[in-house]
Amino acid sequence: RLMNFSNAKEAIEHGFAMITEERKANGLFLKCDLTFNTTIANLNQYKAGLALSNPKMVKATNKEIKIMHTKCMGPDDMITSLSGGNQQKVVLAKWLSCKPKVLILDNPTQGVDVGAKEEIYDIILKLAKEGVAVIVLSSEAQEVIRVCDRALVMYHGAIVGEVRGETMTEHEIMRLATGG
Repeated sequence: RLMNFSNAKEAIEHGFAMITEERKANGLFLKCDLTFNTTIANLNQYKAGLALSNPKMVKATNKEIKIMHTKCMGPDDMITSLSGGNQQKVVLAKWLSCKPKVLILDNPTQGVDVGAKEEIYDIILKLAKEGVAVIVLSSEAQEVIRVCDRALVMYHGAIVGEVRGETMTEHEIMRLATGG
């Protein structure tokens, strides 16, 4: 079924979430704390009458810190005090609180250390097992192999091949990605 959305809010209401490649430019509020960054995508969940309930927001943030294994002092930490990998976990937590049906990740581990990469991969695989449709856009063949069942490979903006199972090797992905 074809779906056309006129804006991001409409896509979110239909169960779509996207984690952009540039978390600092598009995924985080750099002058805010973990609580704000974790809860901003789903504020209706934290209402108490006409106002927002800060205790509810802090409780949800603490829960996400535990689930994501985010290394921080607590929910009041400024987002800029976290490493790139832990910032990315906060971005993931923010969108997962919306319970997406489709999660699009654009280079999800760019600028993330090896340990955090593995934790993010584990989160992606867990989501897929839970029935979330996960689409990963990545320029790293090893990342694609690690978290995807199949891959569509593009060259100059056109799909040039599909790899899955035994054909999903770094060599085959790179051969297709370079027009080979």
